Parts: sequence; structure tokens; C-alpha cells
Amino acid sequence: MRAVQAKEFGGPEVLVPVELPDPVPGPGEVVIDVAYVDTIFVETQVRAGWGREWFQVAPPYVPGGGVSGVVGALGAGVPAEWLGRRVTSYVTGGYAERAVAAVSALTVVPDGLDLRDAAALVHDGVTAGGLLDLTAVGPGDRVLILGASGGMGTLLVQLAHGREARVVAVARGDAKLALVRDLGADDVVDATRDDWVSAARKALGGAVEGADIVLDGVGGGLGASALPLTVDGGRFSAHGAASGGFSPLDTEEATRRRIKVFGIADVQFNPTDLRRFTSDAYAEAAARRLRPVIGEVFPLERAAQAHAAIEGRGLVGKVVLEV
Repeated sequence: MRAVQAKEFGGPEVLVPVELPDPVPGPGEVVIDVAYVDTIFVETQVRAGWGREWFQVAPPYVPGGGVSGVVGALGAGVPAEWLGRRVTSYVTGGYAERAVAAVSALTVVPDGLDLRDAAALVHDGVTAGGLLDLTAVGPGDRVLILGASGGMGTLLVQLAHGREARVVAVARGDAKLALVRDLGADDVVDATRDDWVSAARKALGGAVEGADIVLDGVGGGLGASALPLTVDGGRFSAHGAASGGFSPLDTEEATRRRIKVFGIADVQFNPTDLRRFTSDAYAEAAARRLRPVIGEVFPLERAAQAHAAIEGRGLVGKVVLEV
């Protein structure tokens, strides 16, 4: 089968097309004929050698943790009705024509949702839904979203808007700001402004106001600068590291001001919650209440160019690989 391997840690150029043996399903497993592969920013970081304390991979390896496609082969003990079903799953080695998954890990893609959009929701739809539950976003909450024009950020804007929160979205450049406003943001702030913190505070209501909830998908200094924008007793999710590292938050300030801080470990959901958040995201998308924003679709063989595009930050929304 066709696949893409990271031959070593390094830049996008280490991703090369290869031919590998077709996978064989074991008991309780299926082979998915992959249609689309989800890509997430952390995959570019892992490929570059970052995060080895969290991600135990060693080159050469096939990246890719989430796919959509059709069940093409069944292992022992898998009911025959699974054959031919449209599904998504978390997998190991998703940058390939075929991938193995446990039948218990499959989610059926509902009618009305195509496989491309389903792939775009495999990771980000789940995490976005989980974050809103984790931080208890509700009507009237002032929610500040950093990295609002990315794959997950665009979903967070829509979902928070759907919960009747007041959404202030932070992104870079006019095109991205226009997009997130169209998706439901009540106000937008350009992160390239030197005074973006002051602009965000004004958008949140003024000098004595702030965000009840900060959803930080960027990390680094940008995320750390948002802690003072959080109200006393508020919630701050430091789940993103698109800047190259998680936000170096002042934990003493957070404790003193009773700000509840969540991190990447808090969005590692158990299987029951994973199924719930996945099904919820697919149902919302099938009903046209949630729109995954896909910036570009690359063929599998151009995975290196896809990673370069992700790192270049010029695209809005998701990058998806088509197999």
C-alpha cells in the first residue's frame, strides 16, 4: 500500500512516500480503506522532534492519528455488518492507504456528513466539544479564544456562540478575522497588534471586565499575556502549543486570583467521553449547525507540503490529506 514515512526527525522534507505491506486485522479489528487523513499541528512538532516525553515515536514511522474511510476487511469476531460502513477512528500510522483499528474504536459517519468533513472533526471536533464542557461555557459567559482561525479555533467559536456566550476571537490578519466573525464571534482582535491585550480587554467590556473563560490554543507568550485578562474565579485552558510551547503561566497569580487552570492532560478523554464528543460533533455537522473549516486538501504523497503549509500559518482552518 501507499504510505508516507518520517525517515528521521526534522523539517517537512523528512516525510517521504513509501510502499508498505498491507495491514492484516487481528481479532476484534478491522482494516479501514482510508479516504482522508486528519492533520493536527502537534504532528508537525512531533516530526521535528518536539515532545518526546509525551509522544513515544522513533523514526522511521508513519504519522497520522485519525482517519475517515470505509471498512474494507474484518478480523475474527467482528460482525459482518461492519463491512462497507463509513467510519472514522483514531489509529496509529494514518498517513497510508489502509489502517487497522479496533472495532470498538470506530464511529459511524452519519448520513449528511461527507468523509472529508468527518476527518476534519476526528481530533478537533472532539477536543472542542470537550473543552466547552470542561470549562463549563454557558449563556452570557465572556469567552476569549486564542488561535481562533485554526482548525479547532473555528469550531470553538461556533460552539461557544451556540451556547449563547459572548465570544471574542483573537487571530492574525484581516482575512482570518473576517472568517471568525462570520462564524459567530461577537468581536475580533488582531494578535499582530502591539496593543492586542488592551484591545481584547475593551472587547470584553472595559478596564474592570475580563474573560470568564480563556481558551488558549496558541501557548507561549501570547497565552501568558491573556492570564491578566481572566476574571478572578475564571477558567483558563492552556491546551495549545502552536507557538512552540505551552503558555508559561504565572501559577501564583492564578492561585491568588482563584483562576482554575486546565492543561493538555485535561483533554485526554476516556473512551466513553470520546464516543460522546465524536457523535455530538458529527451530529452537529450533519445538521449544518457546525462547519469544519478546511483551508486546503493535499494528496497523500504531498504530506511534506501539507506540513509546510501548516507551519507557515498562512491557511485558515484545517489541512486534510486525501488518499
